[in-house]
Amino acid sequence: MGMLVCGIDLGSRSVKLVLGPGEGAAGHPEVLTKLQFYKFDTIEFYRNYGRKQGESLVVDFAGLGLPVIDKVVSTGYGRNTLSIMGGKTIPEIKAHVLGAMFQTGLTDFTLLDLGGQDSKIIKVRKGKMVDFLTNDKCAASSGRYLENMAAVLGISLEELGKYWEEPVELSSTCAVFGESELIGKIVEGYSIPQLAAGVNYTIFKRVQPLLRQHSSEVLIFTGGVAQSRAMRDIFAHELGVEVIIPGFPQYNGAIGCWEDCTYS
Repeated sequence: MGMLVCGIDLGSRSVKLVLGPGEGAAGHPEVLTKLQFYKFDTIEFYRNYGRKQGESLVVDFAGLGLPVIDKVVSTGYGRNTLSIMGGKTIPEIKAHVLGAMFQTGLTDFTLLDLGGQDSKIIKVRKGKMVDFLTNDKCAASSGRYLENMAAVLGISLEELGKYWEEPVELSSTCAVFGESELIGKIVEGYSIPQLAAGVNYTIFKRVQPLLRQHSSEVLIFTGGVAQSRAMRDIFAHELGVEVIIPGFPQYNGAIGCWEDCTYS
């Protein structure tokens, strides 16, 4: 049996693990079909499978039901990154760039990653990161915001992700005040499709200036929010660019860690 390597993305809302072969795997996207994907709620993961020892995190891989792993590379959410004992830690920007290049085969693009509580915009040219912006201080352009607004509307995230046309105007740039504004629009009698479209457009309006600042003809869209069809359609329509959602948008950072494993 060949070497088994693991990439881990310690996210704010969920922990993603990618297991796959090591030797000679780098640079071969067909290996994606051989990868194994695991996702855990972050709190449950730390409570049941991780413990801090010194400045490192000890992970109970056996308790997770995983086979013996030869190498581990991890990345983490913002400033809360913990190194995994016996493994290597890489910056999340590097992990996401590696993951996007591996999944798409592209080397020139802007990467937009909208996760559970943070957002990242990374400009990549000739396979190198040339500029980036991250925001982990405000949840207003994240999955958490969409979850809260879907709850206010009484619909699922999947339903919310269907609508982007004829949006109601929502002006608040704060996740908390945005809920109050949305309730006001419900009272005014707007339909669910209009309200949902308005919610989705607020995400676009918050990241639009940053995307124009780091524009490319190709936008690779990753993170949990990339599962929203409406968000993909909004970015393509408003920016006039090609929007590519890789096969595993939520696992992009973990895939990048696994890819780094195959080099190191």
